[in-house]
Amino acid sequence: MKPVFLPRALTAILLALHAMSAPATAQTLDKVSFGTNWVAQAEQGGFFQAVADGTYQKYGLDVTIVPGGPNDNNRMLLISGKIDFFMAANTLMSFDAVANNVPVVAIAAIFQKDPQVFLTHPDSKVTKLEDLKPLTLFVSKEGITSYFQWLKSEYGFSEGKVRPYTFNAQPFIANRMSAMQGYVTSEPYAVEKAAKFKPGIILLADYGYSAYSTLIETRRDLVDKKPDLVQRFVDASIIGWYNYLYGDNAPGNAMIKKFNPEMTDELIAYSVSRMKIYGIVDSGDTLKDGIGAMSDARVGSFFDKMARAGVVRRDIDFRKAYSLRFINKGVGLDLRPRNQ
Repeated sequence: MKPVFLPRALTAILLALHAMSAPATAQTLDKVSFGTNWVAQAEQGGFFQAVADGTYQKYGLDVTIVPGGPNDNNRMLLISGKIDFFMAANTLMSFDAVANNVPVVAIAAIFQKDPQVFLTHPDSKVTKLEDLKPLTLFVSKEGITSYFQWLKSEYGFSEGKVRPYTFNAQPFIANRMSAMQGYVTSEPYAVEKAAKFKPGIILLADYGYSAYSTLIETRRDLVDKKPDLVQRFVDASIIGWYNYLYGDNAPGNAMIKKFNPEMTDELIAYSVSRMKIYGIVDSGDTLKDGIGAMSDARVGSFFDKMARAGVVRRDIDFRKAYSLRFINKGVGLDLRPRNQ
């Protein structure tokens, strides 16, 4: 080979090698694990949708969903570094993390409204929150220490009317002058199936219980070291939720049923419809800022309510509980139908 052709030959070889390696590089995905706080269900649908329809992959992520359950503690796996993201139940968990110096932070709020409700009998003629006061109230231990303290502080409820709720609807069904706690996306469906009547629904969020729910939580060190990865996970999750609510959610639902064989199409459809009807995911600030939105004003207001109720300590720096860095960017707004 003549010396004059050597650079051209080397260039051709390098270009060929680059062409061979480019597809592999393009397909290299960051492995990410996301833990839920309960078994697979429609209330987690956007995350499953983002896996099933390839949204996470489009954002350069290979996401493994780690389901929760009664005997699982995925939040501990997050804290210990075994998983990367966790689905926290509500803002109170975030405040508790600050109070106990747990190095996690909420980075998006998928549910704008906490789905906590009281179910009532049609015969009781309950039309508003205050109408619940004379009734026997079935409340869980967790409920007593959280939202019920707010009911006492803000609305003058009394624990004298409270009876233990053991996640069994039969005591409520048997007592027409009672009300039972539940989630708007599931318990009304179960009661209607079991008792053959449609229960009344009082959604606490509509009366000022302003907790965010179904939060994406991660460790502070991941935020500091890999902000691009965190941003991509948040953005892709948001897109997944828009697709799940307003697009073809069959891929997400199929994955939910694979993880949870006891789940039915009927319950999934009910849960999705209730999330839409009550604006659980897409309402308020999300209409301009996109799904996942949070605001300093709202978190501060909720903290004040919980401090007055004695649920959280007034001296904690609640601002450490969350970050607005990765949200309120309008991601996915173009996916919402115009008539929504």
